[in-house]
Amino acid sequence: MFLNHTIITFPSIPLLTRDAHKLRGYFGNLFKEKSPLLHNHFEDGSARYAYPLVQYKVINKVPMLVGLNEGAELMTELFLKIREIVVDGTDYPVLSKNITQRSFDLSNFKDLHDYRFETLWMALNQKNFESFMRSNAEVRDEILKNILTGNMISFYKGINFTVEEKILNRIQVSEHQTNFKNISMLAFKGNFTTNAPLPDYIGLGKAVSRGFGTIINFTTL
Repeated sequence: MFLNHTIITFPSIPLLTRDAHKLRGYFGNLFKEKSPLLHNHFEDGSARYAYPLVQYKVINKVPMLVGLNEGAELMTELFLKIREIVVDGTDYPVLSKNITQRSFDLSNFKDLHDYRFETLWMALNQKNFESFMRSNAEVRDEILKNILTGNMISFYKGINFTVEEKILNRIQVSEHQTNFKNISMLAFKGNFTTNAPLPDYIGLGKAVSRGFGTIINFTTL
């Protein structure tokens, strides 16, 4: 199976990593009648509980929109219509913008792939946070490996891809504190190796539509 993958960047607009959720709010409101994929809510206000096919990032101060499958088609449709971005009341005219479209092969589970978290990975929920904090280093590593595998499976399910191979991974991350909705959260930064093929700049874990858990393959650097 091949995944349609579209990335839009705005290199002339410098933002902070924490501004990613503001991009989500801006574009979700600007094009709210276009598709629930832009803000993950349906017309009746109910939430779309599925892997986000449109994600908002700020990577190295560059705002970025990532679209997958239907989200990729939507990004292509909206590309020419984006003329400005408003963040915290500041109007940033779009002086330059780039679009990259590719078809990503999901079939290669035979080789190992090295990835790095470009933004903090929010892996833990309330239940596994308590187990994690009670555990020693070896058990913590296993907990994170299992969560990461689950995150990858959630991604594949979200794009309607059935994984028949066993997903393997090893992980090397460090702990960091971050504020999420004004709550201090434990998150992680680092690298992992897996046999699962994953496209650049997708998110894994919690709050991926807001830019958390963004990954990139080492070989693309």
